[in-house]
Amino acid sequence: MARYVYDFTEGGRDMADLLGGKGSNLAEMTRLGLPVPPGFTLTTEACRAFLATGGEPAGLWEEVSAHLSALEASAGRVLGEPDDPLLLSVRSGAKFSMPGMMETILDIGLNDESVHGLAKVSGSERFAWDSYRRLVQMFGSTVMGVDSSLFERSLALLKDLRGVRDDVHLTASDLTELVETYKNLIHLETGEHFPQSPAEQLRRAVLAVFGSWNGDRARLYRRREHIADDLGTAVNVQRMVFGNLGPDSGSGVAFTRDPATGRPGLYGDYLPDAQGEDVVAGIRNTVPLSELARLDPESYARLRAHTGTLERHYRDLCDIEFTIERGTLWMLQTRVGKRTAEAAFVLAAELADEGLITPDEALARVSGDGLARLMFPRFDASATGTALARGVPASPGAAVGAVVFDTTRAVRRAAAGEKVVLVRQETTPDDLPGMIAAQAVLTSRGGKTSHAAVVARGMGKVCVCGAEELTVDTETRRFTTADGAVVEEGTVVSVDGSAGAVYAGVVPLVDSAVIRYLEDGRDDEGARHMVGAVARALSRADTVRRLEVRANADTPEDAARARRFGAQGIGLCRTEHMFLGERRKLVEQMILAGTDAERDRALADLLPLQRRDFAGILEAMDGLPVTIRLLDPPLHEFLPDRTDLAVRIAAAEARGEEPDAHHVALLTAVNRMHEENPMLGLRGVRLGLVVPGLVAMQVRAIGEAVAERLLSGGAPEAEIMVPLVGDVRELRLVREEVRGVLADVSRETGVTVDCPVGTMIELPRAALTAGRIAEEAEFFSFGTNDLTQTTWGFSRDDVEAEFFSAYLDKGVFPTSPFETLDRDGVGRLVGIAVAEGRAARPDLKIGVCGEHGGDPDSVHFFHTAGLDYVSCSPFRVPVARLEAGRAALEGTEGSDSR
Repeated sequence: MARYVYDFTEGGRDMADLLGGKGSNLAEMTRLGLPVPPGFTLTTEACRAFLATGGEPAGLWEEVSAHLSALEASAGRVLGEPDDPLLLSVRSGAKFSMPGMMETILDIGLNDESVHGLAKVSGSERFAWDSYRRLVQMFGSTVMGVDSSLFERSLALLKDLRGVRDDVHLTASDLTELVETYKNLIHLETGEHFPQSPAEQLRRAVLAVFGSWNGDRARLYRRREHIADDLGTAVNVQRMVFGNLGPDSGSGVAFTRDPATGRPGLYGDYLPDAQGEDVVAGIRNTVPLSELARLDPESYARLRAHTGTLERHYRDLCDIEFTIERGTLWMLQTRVGKRTAEAAFVLAAELADEGLITPDEALARVSGDGLARLMFPRFDASATGTALARGVPASPGAAVGAVVFDTTRAVRRAAAGEKVVLVRQETTPDDLPGMIAAQAVLTSRGGKTSHAAVVARGMGKVCVCGAEELTVDTETRRFTTADGAVVEEGTVVSVDGSAGAVYAGVVPLVDSAVIRYLEDGRDDEGARHMVGAVARALSRADTVRRLEVRANADTPEDAARARRFGAQGIGLCRTEHMFLGERRKLVEQMILAGTDAERDRALADLLPLQRRDFAGILEAMDGLPVTIRLLDPPLHEFLPDRTDLAVRIAAAEARGEEPDAHHVALLTAVNRMHEENPMLGLRGVRLGLVVPGLVAMQVRAIGEAVAERLLSGGAPEAEIMVPLVGDVRELRLVREEVRGVLADVSRETGVTVDCPVGTMIELPRAALTAGRIAEEAEFFSFGTNDLTQTTWGFSRDDVEAEFFSAYLDKGVFPTSPFETLDRDGVGRLVGIAVAEGRAARPDLKIGVCGEHGGDPDSVHFFHTAGLDYVSCSPFRVPVARLEAGRAALEGTEGSDSR
């Protein structure tokens, strides 16, 4: 029979799959001898069995009862007994941290009788009734399904009636009254009474936590964080310890280093006379953890010792929850802490310097996504003006948006394309959709460990918490600043998560310190540690990576920037971008040409312009490969809009005028070239085969540019890529023409011009016949944008707006296949093409030049698939470099990424 329950003394941190993150870490702290309240864990297997059948698995409650009896024996008390009750907490604990997404119920075991016993043994009637009201509120909303806002409203109303702001100022009599109000609410809303049986409370609480795995907010969070839906959650049952026993008690959250910056030292929040849920919920503003050193020096000293033990043991930033019960410190939880991108890089570098981790482990602990966030612009400090308010810089970055005061409006307005800032007194797990939709989160309460701060940091979302001078009124949809300024919903504000400030209007942006460093090595004193850490991570990645990283660039300026960012060549130079602007007229002439001579003249006029473009790019990338793609899009894209031309002609005729002959000729050409599905029409290699002289002009421009660079002492490495090949015979015909033109250029210039000819694999047929195509191709480059479209049968421009959001919501996609490569379908085609291509031509160079070349997850796939290089936009080059290094470490010691 399966075993479903483990005591804290029986596990360890290597059992997170079975015991969840919280349970395995509680067991690890117990094993280390830290002061952990005793308890036991119901496994993720029990949860999965419950979710599969809708009922508890056979034998589960017998195991729970046995462990409960042992817990009662060690405590010398019985669950819920009237005179001296043992009370329990029931908390969720999935393998991966999901802050606030599932349920917690505290004070299990209290009822109308045992509350009096608790008051007597504790010596505090107020404490007993405060604990009871917490149980009824949590149980009522979590287990019995009562809308939590009803409890919150009742509490707020009572505080208003008593003229107090915080819960701690309510008396025992007030809380007794509140418990009765809560119980009446439950009966009114559900038709049943709050259960008085401690055993029933425990059983129903456990099953409710299991069920919360499939709650809406938990599902949404998992989709956002790419956590599998089939893991399930463990449940931790633990003896209660109380931080709400008076001024010598309290609860807090500690980080062994600053989770926002990575700076060393003990950081966190403490709340005297409070339970841990009060700290995380942000319902009262906390004091800095350093204040605990004054309030309770002995507990602070013990906490520092224990946090040091944990950081050394876990070799990482630890996030720790603790409670002090009348001077006794208890450790309630530890986990590897969520951190900002800046902190991740700084921490990795410093832990490596301290010898706690290796350089490869340091590289594994940062990410391309984090680096991309550090490359975002920031506010120009010289243009910020006076802040509307200041608070805790909980999650860094710069964000601008219109103020909204609830999740529903945030989601709706963001879906309409508007950038919004979610403003709340404090966030709750129910605000997750709004937090995802918003550019930034601003709260008037809470600290660095509040729900808003922890979730925002995990998502890389800008966040300022605890802006105490703001009075947030969600009913009238406005907030008021300390000097009386009123900010209505819809007002645009700028939120600086790095400085912890919010400003009216749009504050200008400047390049990030990382961009400035990559561009020209400029040192930013305020960001020196972070920039240095990024530089070290990139250097290590360059040392260990196998994949080369190239850039997609179409101009000398882009090529030069890509090189400064570390690109090892150009993987895609789109020649169609060179036909825009003033040159569009020459393309029109080529399309409208009535004779071969007219077409040849137009091509001849384009030739020197193309040659100059290629020469500039080859100079910028001298000594590095430059893959130049021949013209790809349909020619009608270079002509005016069909409807616009028709309107112009009809307007002239309506005025009794003769329509412009050029407009008539253009409309005739547009109509002749009109296609129902141009993406699958006359484009790519097909253009080269049916438009005489087009390939020859482009190849001659490339060849002459190469010759020009060679004659001037350069080292050009041009490669010619033929797009949209579906059959080897197409490539063979174009390659023969290319060879002929390059031979002519060599003869005319007196220098040997020899450019490799390859193709872009962007059609399923090309991937499936890659072995035959490799007989003519000297290199492959996967065009994963079109390969994704043609494999899925999607027209990207149409479907992303039409139904992708629904597909993401329904879980059809874990993420857009245009952002992260579809490994099962498109990825399988890539694998087939690589294997068959190299079987036919072992020295075949293979890369990717679609947008997936800069996507961190996709880079790992391309490494595993055996590609030689990835190519991406210049700004993604550092990201790809970093992830290529991390990909090389996968499967080796120290590659556990966070």
